[in-house]
Amino acid sequence: MDAAGSIVCDAPENAAPEWRIGEGLTPYAEALAAMEARAAAIRAGTAGELVWLVEHPPLYTAGTSARPDELVDPSRFPTFRAGRGGHWTYHGPGQRTGYVMLDLIRPHGAIRPRDVRAFVWGLEEWLIRALDRFNVRGERREGRIGIWVADRTSGTEAKIGALGVRVTRWVSWHGVALNVDPDLGHFGGIVPCGIAEHGVTSLAALGVTATMADADLALRAAWDEVFGQGERPSTGPRSKAM
Repeated sequence: MDAAGSIVCDAPENAAPEWRIGEGLTPYAEALAAMEARAAAIRAGTAGELVWLVEHPPLYTAGTSARPDELVDPSRFPTFRAGRGGHWTYHGPGQRTGYVMLDLIRPHGAIRPRDVRAFVWGLEEWLIRALDRFNVRGERREGRIGIWVADRTSGTEAKIGALGVRVTRWVSWHGVALNVDPDLGHFGGIVPCGIAEHGVTSLAALGVTATMADADLALRAAWDEVFGQGERPSTGPRSKAM
């Protein structure tokens, strides 16, 4: 455990990022300040890369594309301007939020350097491969950020994983959110990610019994396949030069 009260995960010797799992519920303002400071230190060369897994108390965060009318119940939970891309997002207990602070000037496994599109594709692939470990098929959707689960019988689909990133001088911060077993009713205070016509779901809602520790193990293993030196994705991101 470090001075900040986080559990430091053991990573393979050749893995670049440090891995941390925050204990308890991490206040969002503290997380935002810590991320910004770590990103600045990575840029300055005084700190290494970090993947930080946390849970937050219930709150709503607004990305740079968030509109006031998408905040349906402004008095329900605290709200924060996140500074990341995207619309309104909910964070709360039962949801694993993964903050990813990488030096994108360097390549990371299948992800090419200086390619933000490829980095976002990698975050999507990370969630998809983690979900696969629970026999859940996560999918991308053209024009919709996030990871989706489709019900082929009814023709409906719902979001199970969200993405919102910021890149400052080629260092990433913010990241992803995976719904393990949150209170899905809490999403009712916003239009999640600006998409009103589709709902949200979780591993628990899909009938998957998984603890947060189970989710963390899946995320750790999937990370190495995409961003590390493990198995490479069979198809890569379709990306234009940035």
